[in-house]
Amino acid sequence: METIDQKLEKFEFYQSLFLKMIESDQNAFYKMVIEKQLAKQDVEQFYNLCEQLTRELKEMKEEKFVYFYPLFQQFKVRLHEKLKPAEVIAACLQQGLYPELMEALKRNL
Repeated sequence: METIDQKLEKFEFYQSLFLKMIESDQNAFYKMVIEKQLAKQDVEQFYNLCEQLTRELKEMKEEKFVYFYPLFQQFKVRLHEKLKPAEVIAACLQQGLYPELMEALKRNL
């Protein structure tokens, strides 16, 4: 069960996302975060995962790989249990988050 401090921290995080949503029309990922009630740590883990996979994608492209299914498998396995790969990829593409990575992952859906 969440403590009051944990709930407050989550609401403060949501508030910061709402402020970002006001600034932009493309907020599909932020909306998903709120709908799925993810914590700040969950989102930070997602960003870290995407940063790592982006580096791996770059290395694979430098080595002339054209199929990136292993990256998709990592993404799918390490994605938060409340999230579905297809929804996350679509939301990130709409919002412009990690576009190169998301395009590569999208090809494996």
